[in-house]
Amino acid sequence: MFESPAYAQAATGASAGSGAAFFLQMVPLLAIFVIFWFLLIRPQQRRMKEHQAKIGAVKKGDTVVTGGGLVGKVTKVEDQHVEIELAPQVRVRAVKATLSDVQTLTLAKAND
Repeated sequence: MFESPAYAQAATGASAGSGAAFFLQMVPLLAIFVIFWFLLIRPQQRRMKEHQAKIGAVKKGDTVVTGGGLVGKVTKVEDQHVEIELAPQVRVRAVKATLSDVQTLTLAKAND
């Protein structure tokens, strides 16, 4: 009563159409990935490289901002640490990776 006859599709027609249909379904996904790459991922990678270069080039006399918001002048630079003078006779050691901003001597003098 509820049975209907099942008809098999031709195998040649299904395989030729399914390849094109799969490609058409993947085009929007690829387009979204490309848009995300150019608008989000690539600029973030560029900013990370610039930040790492700034941190790697920190030297004595630069003004730095730590991740905790402390602002001071670099008095000593080591491989992994920097010594920062926050106020006269007040010095702290910070890990280089925690520095969030570096202003070089020339940039700091131009701002003053």
